[in-house]
Amino acid sequence: MSGTVRLFTIGFAGKSAQEFFETLRQAGVRRLIDIRLNNVSQLAGFTKKRYLEYFLRAIGDIEYIHDVKLAPTKDLLEGIRKGQIDWAEYERRFRELIEARRPEHRLSPGELNHACLLCSEPTPEHCHRRLVGEFFEARWGNVEVRHL
Repeated sequence: MSGTVRLFTIGFAGKSAQEFFETLRQAGVRRLIDIRLNNVSQLAGFTKKRYLEYFLRAIGDIEYIHDVKLAPTKDLLEGIRKGQIDWAEYERRFRELIEARRPEHRLSPGELNHACLLCSEPTPEHCHRRLVGEFFEARWGNVEVRHL
């Protein structure tokens, strides 16, 4: 694919369902890539996998994909949540993990164009979705990441 790849990211925490789906629709998102390790938790509410697939298609004709190879490992998540590692260490380990998984070899720029990476964190600063976006920016160079 030539031209700029527009890749969005969004976190659902703190957003109402209306705000979440309208934000995706208004941004022109065509595919939502769920990069959470666990997408069936009670805490996920309207973003539980079985609800989210339906709502995305019905509200915005948006495709749903769950890609755990863009998610952190359970050990990495537990380390940050339990305070066993700080954000700098989490970020270093996650960058190593994503490099080793080589997602640029199984995903194409076309698949990511007008796609949105989903996680739970309300802002991207301390979320792996930002790191995934930065990975593709660095790898392909023609990626413009916009955090919704």
